[in-house]
Amino acid sequence: MNEINIYIGGQIRKYRKANGMTLQQLADVIHKSRATACKYENGEISIDIATLYEISQALQVSFGQLTSYQPTLPPSPPPTVRTLQRSPFFQAKRLYFYFYDGRYHRLKDGVIDIHEHAERPGTYVASFTLCSVSGNGCSNESYYTGNVVYSDMLIRFTFFNQLNPLEEDLLYIFNPLEMRDYTDGLLCGISSADLMPCAFRCLVTLNPQELDESLRQRLLFSKQEIRRWGKLNMLLIGNRSAEDSAFL
Repeated sequence: MNEINIYIGGQIRKYRKANGMTLQQLADVIHKSRATACKYENGEISIDIATLYEISQALQVSFGQLTSYQPTLPPSPPPTVRTLQRSPFFQAKRLYFYFYDGRYHRLKDGVIDIHEHAERPGTYVASFTLCSVSGNGCSNESYYTGNVVYSDMLIRFTFFNQLNPLEEDLLYIFNPLEMRDYTDGLLCGISSADLMPCAFRCLVTLNPQELDESLRQRLLFSKQEIRRWGKLNMLLIGNRSAEDSAFL
């Protein structure tokens, strides 16, 4: 049987019982036989969108509460003993995140919390809170949730905006071999401001940093870095001058 059908069927059964509704009562509301409704809940047959909408209305839940299926991801390979001994980023439960938004000439910061998936041991999930200050001094926060995949070279985060699931962002951070409390990374995805693709160099640390000029300078690109990142296809450089490109 299809995993999505099984998931949706389980959601229907859960909300039906929560509403104190019998299977026959649900079948009557959606104008189906009890046998058909039973097959829906068991995941034996697929449900068309119109019927799913009727079911969501009958159960007084949103369409997304029935269909928000996420496939089971294969477990990430366990970190090697060498990596556990030398990389504090594998063991960190909280990371601090910084980047410089050259479009608005502002520093932005965030906090990443990581924990093991409750139902899938060996896999990890993360939440990400991004803070930004607008031109009038107002502070705004955006909230994301996602998954973490570890490797000896990179740590990859996949985040989705909790208010707009179409906004997906990828964060790649280098997994340093030496013992230190910071590492470089690349954030790429869809901007919340204008829903356009964008990419930023970022700094990820184990301890919070002061949002000052020295941090801003660490986040700007030097000419050498622009050439190096461009060769690695990690950054798309426009046709502006090298000085302007430092603010990309």
